[in-house]
Amino acid sequence: MDRFFHDIRYSIRTLARTPGFTLIAVLTLALGIGVNTTIFSVVYHVLMKPLPVEEPERLVHIWETNTKHNITQAGASVRNFADRRSQNRVFEAMAGYQ
Repeated sequence: MDRFFHDIRYSIRTLARTPGFTLIAVLTLALGIGVNTTIFSVVYHVLMKPLPVEEPERLVHIWETNTKHNITQAGASVRNFADRRSQNRVFEAMAGYQ
């Protein structure tokens, strides 16, 4: 254990003698850890975290096709969504997102 503490003291003395290198090393580590933490957090919340619904396998995504402008899988307008929701006889509930 004495050898370990001796190595730690030696490392601190060496880093204190070269403050520029120490600063760059600390900033590089901080940046790398921060970027990795951010990326892994985003990946977890987007891909891994379960959806906040009871039965996510029952969710469906509905889109429109605009033949006039040759657009497939277009989002529905608010008016079309409201019409569909008022005439709904199939789905238990409907929700829209932007």
